[in-house]
Amino acid sequence: MIRSMTGYARVETHGAYGRLSWELRAVNHRYLDFGFRMPEDFRALEGELRQYAAAHVSRGKLEASLRLVADASAQSAIEPDLDRVRMLREVLDKVAQQWGTLGDADPLRLLAFPGVLREAAADPAPMLEAARQSFKRLLSEFNDSRGSEGERLTGFLTERCDTVERLVAAVRARYAEIPALGMERLRLRARELGVELDPGRLEQEMVVALQRLDVEEEMSRLLSHLIEVRSALGRDEAVGRRLDFLMQELNREANTLSSKSQDAEMTRLAVDMKVLIEQMREQVQNIE
Repeated sequence: MIRSMTGYARVETHGAYGRLSWELRAVNHRYLDFGFRMPEDFRALEGELRQYAAAHVSRGKLEASLRLVADASAQSAIEPDLDRVRMLREVLDKVAQQWGTLGDADPLRLLAFPGVLREAAADPAPMLEAARQSFKRLLSEFNDSRGSEGERLTGFLTERCDTVERLVAAVRARYAEIPALGMERLRLRARELGVELDPGRLEQEMVVALQRLDVEEEMSRLLSHLIEVRSALGRDEAVGRRLDFLMQELNREANTLSSKSQDAEMTRLAVDMKVLIEQMREQVQNIE
């Protein structure tokens, strides 16, 4: 199954830490280019997540962003630094020895002294694990959306391949009629000019002309490339670059066919082929 390089996914998860939300956007790119935007508290995960993403995405320019909305009701515990309180008490005792008793120390003023109160550090492990697991879910949903778009692209390309095959069959049928049509045109022209033509010489000249205009090789290669396109569309791997190469080859054969044609109908068929191949090429640029 082929996948599109473009896509979007968003997931959320909730916990005691608050709400974590991931967003992932992707556009076309020749190689894999993965960027992260996340709070500093999560930077330790970046290397691991980048490696995980590289194992599940082959091409595209992706931008993943993580947002944390802290839960206001989840208050961290506040604890006094008792060692610092003891130090302050010792300082007060020394002052009292020098200047006399200053009265009982006010506990509230002690607590207001810098460094006496501290917030208990919350364990970051649950929050980091939630970000890790939700990122994996994000990437899974992202690939599902790209797979759905890939199915649409497969249908589009398969339909064009069918049409190009019909045009090749039409070219072959038209090419088979050209000798008789050419002979008839020459006879009519000769009669108009009152010229007597040597049938043997006429046939020889027609054979030489047909050899110069022979397009059987181009048509065979067109069909061969179409078989390769269908084969690539059925693979469960990144085939965008291979398809891009095949589009170039198809276009080359259609151009050669058009340049060799001396028949208006064959030229029209070749132009129709080139239009379809260009439509395919544009869509292939979006395939991983």
